[in-house]
Amino acid sequence: MARAAPLLAMLATLLTAAAAGGDAPPGKIAVIGAGIGGSAVAHFLQQHFGPRVQIVVYEKGAVGGRLATISVNKQNYESGAASFHSLSLHMQDFLKLLGLRQRREVVGRSAIFGGEHFVLEETDWYLLNLFRLWWYYGISFLRLQMWVEEVMEKFMRIYKYQAHGYAFSGVEELLYSLGETTFVNMTQRSVAESLLQVGVTQRFIDDVVSAVLRANYGQSASMPAFAGAMSLAGAQGNLWSVEGGNKLVCSGLLKLAKASVIHATVTSVTLHTTEGKALYQVGYESDKGNSSDFYDIVVIATPLHLDNSSHNITFDGFTPPIDDIQGSFQPTVVSLVHGYLNSSYFGFPDPKLFPFANILTTDFPSFFCTLDNICPVNISASFRRKQPQEAAVWRVQSPKPLLRTELKTLFRSYYSVQTAEWQAHPLYGSRRSPPKFALHDQLFYLNALEWAASSVEMMAVAAKNVALLAYNRWYQDLDKIDQKDLIHKVKTEL
Repeated sequence: MARAAPLLAMLATLLTAAAAGGDAPPGKIAVIGAGIGGSAVAHFLQQHFGPRVQIVVYEKGAVGGRLATISVNKQNYESGAASFHSLSLHMQDFLKLLGLRQRREVVGRSAIFGGEHFVLEETDWYLLNLFRLWWYYGISFLRLQMWVEEVMEKFMRIYKYQAHGYAFSGVEELLYSLGETTFVNMTQRSVAESLLQVGVTQRFIDDVVSAVLRANYGQSASMPAFAGAMSLAGAQGNLWSVEGGNKLVCSGLLKLAKASVIHATVTSVTLHTTEGKALYQVGYESDKGNSSDFYDIVVIATPLHLDNSSHNITFDGFTPPIDDIQGSFQPTVVSLVHGYLNSSYFGFPDPKLFPFANILTTDFPSFFCTLDNICPVNISASFRRKQPQEAAVWRVQSPKPLLRTELKTLFRSYYSVQTAEWQAHPLYGSRRSPPKFALHDQLFYLNALEWAASSVEMMAVAAKNVALLAYNRWYQDLDKIDQKDLIHKVKTEL
């Protein structure tokens, strides 16, 4: 009888679709992963296909994925993605939709540390900061700003295209629609090469650009220019985060989509074809054992790792076979340290005089990328940032877990250390080209877009694209897929 269960499930799915007629919405959709990509795509799919569609989300860990918190001294702090750029339009929409609020910002000064001394220090005076940049680096910072703004201006077209229902089957097709060959080539050329070409000096790249890329991606200026431009845009705008924790967006979107969450590890996706209709059998392991179910549409919203079999899914019954979609990821360790900063290491023997809340680093020292005096996810009106001589919660981002000697270098003493290890971003350069969103008729890989650039908002953009792609394919609206010259098409539709 146990063997008959999958057959009965497949028959039930087919009968539901047949009874509803040709223009019927899909009966069941599976989403694998409940991070921001999976949560957002569940919401967008429900938005496009309507409330009758049944959406099941598989998640082996906690809802939120790389949006997560850690409790320190009875307060919660962000241990995953900490903040969003002011141009993150999908994330801003989610906030309004869910009735969430932006967290009050507690201002702090930043500096870039070069291993022996600070190579650049922020002051409280805007004009003095500009003068220092000009004095040290000439007009490199202006050239950088112009380069980033040109990229962002073209990238922002995606929101207009998505509002008109257009979708793309691959990452290269999406990039070409926004910036033509310029954007596609930017995935093959390095940040350093691109910036040198527009007149940015090597010293500015080494001191400032590299520090920002290390902070965001844990990688150097040899990473691709497109991902680098997105990262540098985030460093220039106003940043914000969610009151109560960024992961509230994920749980809120899943609730809004009325999605069922199954806590399990998906192990396989198998193609079945009956009367010309594709059905996907999703196999999974949970506390209750092994099981499977059938779906009309499947969205993979979790990174597929080349070097970690626990993250991988087998694809059976597909011709040609589905392969070459995995890639290597950059490990990042976030340590939340409750303790007293060793300001002497940074050249300030008297901790009371240490003025910085955020420290970025160049390639030296190599054992940590950033050090931030962080605030909890709930900030009261009376909250103030801890003084440098007081015990505070510091967030240290590093490529590997910090050794005891390294902790002693950064802190005079500490009460506790709690860590979160992430496969945070793709290791750029480990793939020749980004994978496709569309792996089969109604099987999609949302995280393909990470291979162009990786951020929370990029995952939201990918989620909207995949939902539109599934919708347009389901109803055979092929004029809305991979269209070229969309700038003029969208203008004529207005």
